[in-house]
Amino acid sequence: MMKRTLLIAAAVLGLSAPAFAAGETPVPPQLKWSFHGPFGTFDRAQLQRGFKVYREVCSSCHSLSYVAFRNLAQPGGPEFSEAQVKALAAEYKIQDGPNDAGDMFERAGRPADHFPAPFPNENAAAAANGGKAPPDLSLMAKARTYERGFPWFVFDMFTQFAETGPDYVHAVLTGYEEAPADFKVPEGGHFNEYYPGHVIAMPKPLSDGQVEYPKDANGQPQAPETVEQYSRDVTAFLMWTAEPHLEARKRIGFQAILFLIVLSGLLYFTKKKIWARVGHSDLTTHQA
Repeated sequence: MMKRTLLIAAAVLGLSAPAFAAGETPVPPQLKWSFHGPFGTFDRAQLQRGFKVYREVCSSCHSLSYVAFRNLAQPGGPEFSEAQVKALAAEYKIQDGPNDAGDMFERAGRPADHFPAPFPNENAAAAANGGKAPPDLSLMAKARTYERGFPWFVFDMFTQFAETGPDYVHAVLTGYEEAPADFKVPEGGHFNEYYPGHVIAMPKPLSDGQVEYPKDANGQPQAPETVEQYSRDVTAFLMWTAEPHLEARKRIGFQAILFLIVLSGLLYFTKKKIWARVGHSDLTTHQA
């Protein structure tokens, strides 16, 4: 009986598992992230490195429109100092106005300003990038995802797995390879193992040694200056831009659960206290 049950279960899992035909996009590998699970938190150093990668590499094409400079100093994020944020914002030129003469003008950025887009409008962005405007990255880590299928989505409800977006972004950043001999890449495209259809317009954005990380006391980089590390760091940063209140959400969730547990206990003992006499009085009456 047990053997039959195991065979049936194996058949069900086999039928439910995704079958990837030739040329179909494989599932990104599942990585370990510091913010995984109900107890996960962001790694502050990683977020700061990720911001550096975004600023020096990604910001030339991709906007970050939903993020303000001051967000970089708020709790739960990279937590740069206010002085650092003020100095950073001042390096950007922000279009403002109109002034008293009715003209628009440029001024130095302020902490309350949002990151300016690299192009004046979507048409200009598309013209500079082969006809398609690069997407905004503010919510990318939550907008891009993939289906894990049965039975994993059942387990995800209990483990609070929500890293399909980061796994996907990291996989795309590290998925640039030489195209197979039988795969034709159209002009202007690039082969990527994990991008849907395997053809992506964006050239490979990262290379080893491209971004210089802060040094430690021994003069060594805080983390390896490799494509793998760059991809992990910028992906973690984009996860924060997509869900900046992740740590507060988890903390409030635990507080709410603890409150409900205490409240349930109080209600239980209150019920016993109030109804104890009623039940005793009924029993006495019936006995009489």
